[in-house]
Parts: sequence; structure tokens; C-alpha cells
Amino acid sequence: MSGCIFCKIVNGQIPSKIVHRDDLVTAFRDINAQAPTHILVVPNQHIRGADEISAEHGQVVAAMFMVATRLAESEGVGASGYRLVFNVGPNAGQSVFHLHLHLLGGRHLAWPPG
Repeated sequence: MSGCIFCKIVNGQIPSKIVHRDDLVTAFRDINAQAPTHILVVPNQHIRGADEISAEHGQVVAAMFMVATRLAESEGVGASGYRLVFNVGPNAGQSVFHLHLHLLGGRHLAWPPG
């Protein structure tokens, strides 16, 4: 999708602090970090949001979780704990309509979120 900021990051049109890239997903540091570790894991193909995931996206979604888990370990939050979040729709806080998984860690994360 031509106007999507995450598509532009994936395609290298917008600079970002990329921490992982492969054929299926790209991960980069969130510019509005809500925790010491705040990484976004996005599919390289445009999927509008979690509410549009279908069976054909199974491999991509699995890759998102596997990359997030590996990044949690490499960021040093694997043992202490971390949160993985999909926001779905504006009322849930989704502001970019390209599927993305938040990896948050590095501090105590209260529930419910404040």
C-alpha cells in the first residue's frame, strides 16, 4: 500500500532502527517507546490489521511471534518477562493500519495498562 508508513519502512523509503529483517517480517524500534524495549514486528506484505488475518497468513503470523520471541531473548527481557500486543482498531490504540506486533519489556508492566 503506497501511503502506509510501515510499508515505507519495510521498503527502505523511511529510515528506521531495524533490528531484524527477513523474507516475511521486519522488526524495528518504536519511535514512541512505551517501555525500555519497544519493538514493532510487521509483516513485509501489507495486512491492514489483526482483524484481517486469514488462514493464508498463517506462516507470516507464526514468523512474527518467532521473531518477537528471539528478539525478547536478544534484548535481555526473555527471562524477566515481556508483553506481546496487537491493537485492533482505533479504540484499542491502533494508529497505523498495517498489522504490527508490539514487543514491550525491560520494566514491570502493570495490568491493566494505564
